[in-house]
Amino acid sequence: MAAGARGSRSNSAGSSDSGQCPARRVSGALNLLGGIIAERNFRQQSDRTRVNERIRAREVRVIDEEGGQLGVMQPYEAVRMAREKGLDLVEISPTADPPVCKITDYGKFLYQQNKKAHEQRKSSRGSQLKEVKFRPATAEHDYNVRKNQIIRFLGEGHKVRAMIFHRGREMAHQEVGRAKMTRLLGEITDYCQIETMPRMEGNVLVALLAPKKGAPAPAKPAQQPAQQAS
Repeated sequence: MAAGARGSRSNSAGSSDSGQCPARRVSGALNLLGGIIAERNFRQQSDRTRVNERIRAREVRVIDEEGGQLGVMQPYEAVRMAREKGLDLVEISPTADPPVCKITDYGKFLYQQNKKAHEQRKSSRGSQLKEVKFRPATAEHDYNVRKNQIIRFLGEGHKVRAMIFHRGREMAHQEVGRAKMTRLLGEITDYCQIETMPRMEGNVLVALLAPKKGAPAPAKPAQQPAQQAS
């Protein structure tokens, strides 16, 4: 009888576990995993930035929340000043001598740092290396189309490889390609800075161009006037 009772209780417990909603079990596991990841990220961020009593230097140079210089003092004095204002003491330049600390809200500081890192990642993703190809004998119309393409790419924040391809006998007259490259660089000088001067790479004359700060906006092509209905 006792064995039967134990078997009954065991079967009852098993049926109770198997009757639990699978979605609820998965949700609980995800919540636990999410909590672990969030705590790990917080710890990693905290390890990178020392704050309040975690600052180990003997002396620190302190600036206030407005950027004003408060001088060099021991960390405990700076922490006391921060606490009186309801703020934190955050080490913002640990490699300086002495380290530089700022009286600020630590949560706000982390938000600004994460926002700045996000903007940098966004900027690096948006910038690309474009290639625009010419020939020594590129016709005038095609030359202007490609030149305007380079100006547009630079205006969008991209770097550009201007390339002049030589084929066959054109290699014996590389001065023609160099003259075209010199003309190109002279005509777009307001829009670019030359990172790599023109040089031959095999049969290709290449110059690397980067956007110039404060460059004028590219001129928009003139619109054709609408034709009036007769």
